[in-house]
Amino acid sequence: MMPQVIHADSRLVVFNKPTSLLSVPGIGPDKADCLVARADTEFPGIRIVHRLDRDTSGLIVLARDAQAHRDLSIQFQEREVDKTYEALVLGVPDADEGHIDAAIRKDLDNPPRQCIDPVQGRPSQTCWQVIGRDDDAGTARLSLTPTTGRSHQLRLHLLHIGHPILGDDLYAPPAGLALADRLCLHATMLGFRHPGTGEHLAFTCPAPF
Repeated sequence: MMPQVIHADSRLVVFNKPTSLLSVPGIGPDKADCLVARADTEFPGIRIVHRLDRDTSGLIVLARDAQAHRDLSIQFQEREVDKTYEALVLGVPDADEGHIDAAIRKDLDNPPRQCIDPVQGRPSQTCWQVIGRDDDAGTARLSLTPTTGRSHQLRLHLLHIGHPILGDDLYAPPAGLALADRLCLHATMLGFRHPGTGEHLAFTCPAPF
């Protein structure tokens, strides 16, 4: 089934990737199904620019030619792309907003997990803001703006401050897993410069949870 197309033109396509779908193929025939494979059936030759974790849903842009791929990739590398995510987390933060600065590296003893390591980790920063509190349920809804793009960054950073994402089967405790049947992390906004026209484009997609 083709994921929802948010925008398509001759240079790029923006999709709303569903949860539980890989961005690119994994290792083995059981992991061949992915966003790129599905998109290629309608947009032949489409190319991955950036990735969302398998269980993260939301906005992702793919390029339709080599030049668009190069241009968009550079924008991501130079941190010129605007990205906002939404998450449901365990616990209710006392503050209304905050900034997380915690270096991340692969957890070599527990793949595919990542871990916080201030010595050997790569610099990683995330800004967060509370957009909803549910004191009765003991959960909160956060808006997240990463300034770096490390693997599992948002999941690990929120765990680091004591508010793991609901439904996170890698990092949430049993109480957080019990409150959701999916990872409650969604890419709600994506903004970048069009590789052909230079126009700044911004797309939004509400969280399905």
